[in-house]
Amino acid sequence: MLSTTSSSSQADLTNLFRLASHEAKKSRSQNRILRVILIYCRSSVKPHYQWPVNQKLFTLDVMYLHDKPGPENCPQEVYDTLVEALEHVSEYEGYIYESGQGLARVLFRHVSVLLAHPQQRCSQEYMDTVTPKPLTKKAPVTESGNGEDNIPVSSQ
Repeated sequence: MLSTTSSSSQADLTNLFRLASHEAKKSRSQNRILRVILIYCRSSVKPHYQWPVNQKLFTLDVMYLHDKPGPENCPQEVYDTLVEALEHVSEYEGYIYESGQGLARVLFRHVSVLLAHPQQRCSQEYMDTVTPKPLTKKAPVTESGNGEDNIPVSSQ
């Protein structure tokens, strides 16, 4: 909910991180990884937060939608702050995408990447040069006594 008071001129991410940390603890008890996707649209307000360096329980992904630089806007400073936050709180590699153009197809592509299965993610710097990882490579290895358990069975 947006507020019209002076507090709306600040973007404190601390409560978001607290909530995510709480949910991440529940997710870990279920052997799951929690990813938080932050959609940030304030190119004139740098976010801030207070978070311990050694507390990385979830992974933060960011979609940053911004206006062009101008007297009221500082999109590069905001972007740099979001990158710092992502690196500060993320347990695994988080992604950050930015767009100042507002093209729907670009936004849809970025969001679909963020919603992809976490085990299929590669390093973001290689995103345009590789295909998603198959899930079978991440499957747990089971030990078998004689190797017969790994024989494919036909259902013909």
